[in-house]
Amino acid sequence: MLPSSLESRFAGLGDFVEEIHLGTSGWSYKDWVGPFYTRGVAPANYLSHYAQHFDSVEIDSTFYRIPAERTVRSWEAKTPENFLFCPKFPRVITHDKRLQNCSEELVQFLSRMDLLGDKLGPLVLQFDYGFTPDFFPVLKAFLSEFPAGYRIAVEIRNRKWLHFEPFFSLLEERRCALVIQDLYYMPRFIRLTAPFTYIRLLGDRRQIPDDFSHARVDRELELSDWAQRIVDMASEGVEVFAYSNNRYQGHAPETVRTLRSKVNAIVNRGKLFF
Repeated sequence: MLPSSLESRFAGLGDFVEEIHLGTSGWSYKDWVGPFYTRGVAPANYLSHYAQHFDSVEIDSTFYRIPAERTVRSWEAKTPENFLFCPKFPRVITHDKRLQNCSEELVQFLSRMDLLGDKLGPLVLQFDYGFTPDFFPVLKAFLSEFPAGYRIAVEIRNRKWLHFEPFFSLLEERRCALVIQDLYYMPRFIRLTAPFTYIRLLGDRRQIPDDFSHARVDRELELSDWAQRIVDMASEGVEVFAYSNNRYQGHAPETVRTLRSKVNAIVNRGKLFF
C-alpha cells in the first residue's frame, strides 16, 4: 500500500501504480535546501523528508564506499514500509577490480544491503566506457555465480555492447535488466531483458554547473516521451524503476515531479484502458 501522502500524487493511475517507482539518484545535497528540503533541516533528516515525496531512491554513495551497518539501518528506519532503495555496486568491484577477485567486497556489500530487507530494490551494476565486450567472459562468470534472490540492472556506457548479442542473451538468462539511459553520448536503446526495467536520466554534465538548486535545461519533450514509455511498459506488467540525477536538468526533484505529473496526465487522459 502507498502512504496517503503518495496516493494523492498518483491519483488515477490505476492498479499498476505500485509497479512504477520514480526517484532521484541520491538525496544528500545541500543545494536542495530551500527548493526541496525545508530550510533549517538537518542533513540527518534529509532522507525522512525525501520519503514524504518519493517512494524510491537510487543510492549513489554506495558506489564510492560500502556503508557502515549503522548507516544502512538508519536508512531503513527513516523510510516508510513501501519504500525501495536501489544501491549501486561499489566502484572497487566494477571499476577497480573489474568483477574479478572481489568476493570479499561483494560479500560485505550484499550483507550490508540485506539489512534493508524488503526495502531493497534492484542493484545497479554501473560500468564505464572502458568496460567493453572484451570483458564479457568476466561479466558472464560474475552474473552466473551471483547469489540468488537479487535483482540486478546492468549499465554499460560503450556502444559496442549494443551490437553484441551474447550480452543480451546473458541478461535474459539471468533475468537482469539492461539500464535504459538518457545520456548524451549513448543512444536511447530500449530492450527489455527482465520482468522489470531500470531507467536513468543522466543528461549532459557539461551543461550543468555544480549548483543543483534549480533546473537549467528544458527537457519537457524528453520527459513527455519518457512518461509515455513508462506508462506503456507498466501497463504491460513490467515493473519500472526510473531515476534522475541532478545533471539531467539541474535539480533532480523537479525533474521527478515533472515526470510523475506527466505519467499521471497520460493515464487521466484515457490513453490506457483496463
